[in-house]
Amino acid sequence: MSKDEQVKGPASYFPAIEKKYGFPVGHWFDLLKDQKGLKHMEMVAWLKSEHKMGHGHANALVAYFRSQEGI
Repeated sequence: MSKDEQVKGPASYFPAIEKKYGFPVGHWFDLLKDQKGLKHMEMVAWLKSEHKMGHGHANALVAYFRSQEGI
């Protein structure tokens, strides 16, 4: 992959998230759908407390999820 083709932003964390937690990112997005009523940082805190996810990974998933959901 050339420098121009590199994934940037929150999606750049996805390979590491899948490797570390053993689930595709779609799994996490499905879980976040049930948390849509929460604010961004509340969703991050939920992933951290309920799924023992690191802050950077949780924040990347939530940022991407919210941008795709238009919230």
